[in-house]
Amino acid sequence: MKSLPRMIPLSIYLALVSLPFASSLYAASADDPLITMVKLDQFELAESDDESTNVLEGYGWIGYDLEKLWLKVDAERSGGEFEEAELQLLYGKAVTPFWDFQVGLRSDVKPSPSRNWAVIGVQGIAPYFLETEAAFFVNESGDYAARFSAEYELLLTQKLILSPEVELNFYGQSDLDLEIGSGLSDAELGLRLRYEIRREFAPYVGINWDRSFGKTADFSIVRGEPIEETKFVIGVKAWW
Repeated sequence: MKSLPRMIPLSIYLALVSLPFASSLYAASADDPLITMVKLDQFELAESDDESTNVLEGYGWIGYDLEKLWLKVDAERSGGEFEEAELQLLYGKAVTPFWDFQVGLRSDVKPSPSRNWAVIGVQGIAPYFLETEAAFFVNESGDYAARFSAEYELLLTQKLILSPEVELNFYGQSDLDLEIGSGLSDAELGLRLRYEIRREFAPYVGINWDRSFGKTADFSIVRGEPIEETKFVIGVKAWW
């Protein structure tokens, strides 16, 4: 595949992405006030046989009923250093009552070398109240990737909730610098049981299973690392 032209400077790109959102500020009325939300989906300690990992996964948005500006964060820290750190800045627009279309920028700060991607995706509620995200990524070299994630909430009582979830990552080509293989790269399955002290604050316990596939698994074997790992987690989910 031929490489795409070098991406435009980040400041210009973000300005262009934000233009539709900014224009909506002038169209706002008292019936559609500016609102914000910050949500910690996972703020947890994950324990396996040989290491402890701190995980932060969450997002914040500012906007109106139909248009929002999103900031998503996904980071893992182990041994006093960040092993993974991903940021996404997205413009989102509601296209149906339950689905948002999103476009913007993703930056993989860690691991090194860093990668920057253009993002296009959807986020919403699938049938049977399945919270779903699907995104397609293209970086400055023309390489592409995709991600799919889903989560379901099963109410055992009014305050006790069991949440199974899945995340799959795909890459169109291998990245030798980051030791990521093409095809299905990795999968993550989680099961968390939380207790909502309040709607906005819920501690939880759970279990997480990660596995590498294909060439990504081959890279792990060469490094002498396991291709799958099970972790027990304890954390809190909150929003405000």
